Formats: sequence, C-alpha cells, structure tokens
Amino acid sequence: MAYDEGLAQRIRELIVDELDVTEKRMFGGLAFLVNGHMSVAVSSKGGLMARADPEDAERLVLDDGVEPFVMRGKALRGWLRVDGSRLTEDDELRGWVDRGLDVARGLPPKE
Repeated sequence: MAYDEGLAQRIRELIVDELDVTEKRMFGGLAFLVNGHMSVAVSSKGGLMARADPEDAERLVLDDGVEPFVMRGKALRGWLRVDGSRLTEDDELRGWVDRGLDVARGLPPKE
C-alpha cells in the first residue's frame, strides 16, 4: 500500500514556511525531517507516525486512535502511530506535526 499523498500534501501546506524541514521517502512512506531527524511520517500502513516527548507519549496513547509505534515487536519510545481518523481536522493534524517538529528540533543535528 502506498502512502496517502493527500495527507502528505496537507502536511506540506502546514510546513511551507518551515525552512529547516526536508522530505524523504522511507519505509514505503514519506518522512518529514529536521536536521536529519524524522519528525512525522505519512505511513504506508495508513495514518501518521509521529514523534513525541516520551513522557507525553505515555499520556497520548490513552486517546482513541493513538498507539505506540511498534517495530519488530518492540514499541519505540517517543514514537506513536496516529490513525487517519484522528487527522481529518487541520487543527488536529497541525498539533501532531508541530509536536513532532518540536521534538526533532530539540535533538542534535545528524551529520
């Protein structure tokens, strides 16, 4: 399954003025990176992969449509999978994108 190009375009529109954000195709989806760090990604499995402060992530997974992101059977700390049903409103999508950008910007640049 290919990633949702409509969701990718909505994210592009939200970050149009964010000069430090780049796009990269990864894992069958489309990632938005800051200084080499993924902030959010449109998943090939639907919805969004979103970076969050690990302490916030514990609270955020209590919401419907939000769960820990699991890779190879292990939940990745500070990463969430957000169901597409949680992304229909631009304000909600903006919240996830802004959260991911903030966390990625707080990390040291990758070389």
